[in-house]
Amino acid sequence: MADPLLIEFGMGTSLRRGDYTQAAERAVRDALWHNSINLAELFGFDKKDMQITLHVAVQKPDRVDVEVLRAVFPYGNVRVKVAKGGLDVPRPDGDGLPTVMANVALSVGFEMERADV
Repeated sequence: MADPLLIEFGMGTSLRRGDYTQAAERAVRDALWHNSINLAELFGFDKKDMQITLHVAVQKPDRVDVEVLRAVFPYGNVRVKVAKGGLDVPRPDGDGLPTVMANVALSVGFEMERADV
């Protein structure tokens, strides 16, 4: 995997549905909306050459559909890693579904030769 050139963070929620994928997808979009750098063009690469690593943290990692998260990215090679983290907040209405909070860290790099070798 390429060394990261850019790292961005995001947070997303599923307020009423207890949907871990939805919360994670919103966190990914939050991270992407923070970034307006044209990284591929800056280094003379095509956008399809981007090596993207997405770390997702939610309380129930097995409930995240990683294919939904990959589909958010219009280009690049996306590797998704899901781990326990985030936060489930009990809701007072008693329906048993928590408000789900997901955190993500998104890193982008390219396969390049090191200048110091």
